[in-house]
Amino acid sequence: MATADRSISTVLQEIVANVQDIVRAEMRLAKTEVTEELGKARSAGVLIGVGAAAAIFSALFLLLAATYALSLVMPAWAAALIVAAGIGIVAAVCIGVGMKRFKTIRAAPATAASLKENVQWVKQLTK
Repeated sequence: MATADRSISTVLQEIVANVQDIVRAEMRLAKTEVTEELGKARSAGVLIGVGAAAAIFSALFLLLAATYALSLVMPAWAAALIVAAGIGIVAAVCIGVGMKRFKTIRAAPATAASLKENVQWVKQLTK
């Protein structure tokens, strides 16, 4: 069919159909890319989790070794108490610093500012 023989409505319908095909293809591509990236993230997360668990066990055995080393020069209960107190102090400092940092976090400040502007704009329109 020649281009001159087609009506405007037919041309517009073909344009809309082509745009829909392009959008669908882009959505399929995005879905495929996201699926691939999620697979990579999952394997990375598993490795980080295994590493974190190994680090925790390593730290526990290091503390146990410190307790055994101290028990050579003092009673075992005192050595365990000293190690526990040291770790307790480290934990308290970490928790305190972490809480201070949490208090400084603001959730989506740009979005909140944008929403406030939108509310002001709507108020101006309704006056």
